[in-house]
Amino acid sequence: MSGVLYLVATPIGNLGDLSPRAAAVLGAADFIAAEDTRVTMKLLRHLELRKPLVSYHQHNRASAGPAILERLLAGESCALVTDAGTPAISDPGEDLVRLCAGQGVTVQSVPGCCALITALAVSGLPTERFVFEGFLPVNRGARQERLGRLLAEERTMILYEAPHRLRATLDDLRAAFGDRPVALCRELTKLHEETWRTTLDQAAALYREREPRGEYVLVLAGAEPAEPGAVSLEEGVSMVLSRRRAGERMKDAVRQVSADTGLARNELYDAALKAVQAE
Repeated sequence: MSGVLYLVATPIGNLGDLSPRAAAVLGAADFIAAEDTRVTMKLLRHLELRKPLVSYHQHNRASAGPAILERLLAGESCALVTDAGTPAISDPGEDLVRLCAGQGVTVQSVPGCCALITALAVSGLPTERFVFEGFLPVNRGARQERLGRLLAEERTMILYEAPHRLRATLDDLRAAFGDRPVALCRELTKLHEETWRTTLDQAAALYREREPRGEYVLVLAGAEPAEPGAVSLEEGVSMVLSRRRAGERMKDAVRQVSADTGLARNELYDAALKAVQAE
């Protein structure tokens, strides 16, 4: 009989957030698969636990995943942890879950901290419907294409960003979406935790003067719902041009705006083409 893969959520800053169940599972597992064994060792020392550790991360998952699966199929139990937060969320743990599911190995989640949910809850933006985009692509073309697909997204959007890329990301978001409401959440649950509810323009202006520090979660307001027939041709053209600036082809931008607004595709295309030629 195969063992069980436990996805154990760990604190994103405050060690007091580790649940009693998570501590018990870490103590009972035959071994622990960790994103960074040095980070996990600190957590185990805090819990006064000694457990066998194996490394499982972005760069070794192709070889480490099958090795972990083999031990699970042999009957051992494994607790999978990341450095902080919930395994398999914007994390290579999703590959290991897929491997286990394909071989009939039981996978159980031990819920706890998750940075995206923590940020959404304190953002002050709508929480009923949201979409998680993780880290945007680093490649500029791929990033603009991704943002172009999100222009008509009405749900609240959640992004992760590293401090050294924050300024460029804020500039790209302003170019694509205009001056929308946004919450910048940094160092969540840590000593210097901060949530700043502002707009993209104000955030970009601030971080031209201030050095970004810590890991960020950005919570961005979705697009205003478009009422059928409420969008003028001029407004539709503006939406098409915004999507083009974000990297979409004219034809794709026109097709999406037409679907979102009800404007006639041919008429919209002709008007947008004239606007481009006049620029």
